[in-house]
Amino acid sequence: MERKIIAVTVEKRSEHAVKVQEILTKHGCVITTRVGTSEAGCTERGLIILQAFGENAEIVNLLDELNAFDDVKVNSMDIE
Repeated sequence: MERKIIAVTVEKRSEHAVKVQEILTKHGCVITTRVGTSEAGCTERGLIILQAFGENAEIVNLLDELNAFDDVKVNSMDIE
């Protein structure tokens, strides 16, 4: 089992928020913590912090689906 912290930056929230939400819901079984924030004011840029725990393949699928968007950037780090 793997444990990761994942930071997801969404540059165009109005375009991608629904699809990103669908992906997060689809992979909800491996997401143990989720915190979402946006910059001050009503901007198009948002940040989602996730803690994921599960099989490596499940987490890689989540990361791959999020990385499929040009305006969504994903960074992750392993936690032991």
